[in-house]
Amino acid sequence: MSAEPAAPTPSVPSDPPLTRAEFNALADELVAVTAPRLFAVVQTYEPAGTGPEDADAWVAAWGMAFEEHAEIVSASGGIRMRVRSLDRAVGRFGRGDDTTARVVWVPGAA
Repeated sequence: MSAEPAAPTPSVPSDPPLTRAEFNALADELVAVTAPRLFAVVQTYEPAGTGPEDADAWVAAWGMAFEEHAEIVSASGGIRMRVRSLDRAVGRFGRGDDTTARVVWVPGAA
């Protein structure tokens, strides 16, 4: 049994090491492109036969929409849900004919 010398490995050029500032810039970019979109679930109460002057609205929940799902927490903290369909989840916040719910995207967030 004889030991053969290892074959020389070809020289592969490598990138120069990143500076701390370059690394931080890449991490900042990663955050910017993967940040969830923030939204509120707004419930609106409008009695049948009335108009906007008799309506009332409030934020029922807050959420974050990711690429594949959304996380929702009620404003009271009593409900937490992870959903694949934001539309179906928001439908759960409607109550009867007089109370509806809709998503309002937070301006400037993500």
